[in-house]
Amino acid sequence: MSQAPLITVAVPSFNQGRYLNEALTSIFAQDLPLEVYVLDGGSTDESVEVIEHWSDRLAGWRSHRDAGQSAAINEGIAAGSAPYVCWLNSDDLFMPGGLSTLLNALRGAPDASAAYGRAWNFEQRTHQRRSALVLPFREWLFAQFCFISQPATLIRRSAWQAVGGLDTALQMAMDYDLWWRLSKVGGSLCFANAYVAVNREHDETKTNTQRALHYREAMRVVRSHYGRVPLKWWLAQPYAIWYRSLKLRLTSRQT
Repeated sequence: MSQAPLITVAVPSFNQGRYLNEALTSIFAQDLPLEVYVLDGGSTDESVEVIEHWSDRLAGWRSHRDAGQSAAINEGIAAGSAPYVCWLNSDDLFMPGGLSTLLNALRGAPDASAAYGRAWNFEQRTHQRRSALVLPFREWLFAQFCFISQPATLIRRSAWQAVGGLDTALQMAMDYDLWWRLSKVGGSLCFANAYVAVNREHDETKTNTQRALHYREAMRVVRSHYGRVPLKWWLAQPYAIWYRSLKLRLTSRQT
């Protein structure tokens, strides 16, 4: 008799077929019973072929136009029933044993709504990796910047349901908003001091291509949950947007 799933994993994807197989491989390499749902937004690349290759191991999948990433993640998690939930974007990865590390952290912190660990940032173009800046949770520091790396997170389903999942009105900062709401309504977030995931950086990520929107949403999230926008955001916003735009233009000329 197969074990009941412990974790529901939602995998939102759109035209990320070149990364999707590696993401799913990292999920099914975890040493836990999982239920995995792939929510594809109607890709026109090789995504469907990749999904069909894994279909006998998936709890469910679909490929059609949807209401965006946040809605797709909510859909995938709602389809499952496991007591813990997470999502992995189709261009990110779990480290071997990563979900077990997060699960053990949550089991050891019964009052925590979610657990998060360390992550590597992998630069696709140069194949170099560096450690993401991840820190123990402090509200005043979290108001300065989001130091939680989304692929390195695991959430209690009860807490996810208590806060209503992701805000579908947000396109960029929905995870930042979620961590705020979980910390205030669902309970504290516990930090697992171990590397559990890989965040892939490439030129097509929304963070790179929609930097201005990212900052607008993040600042709105901070104001909503912290009551004000710290000076850091006003100082960093124009430089970060200009720098990212210049970097993208230079990269496109080199390729």
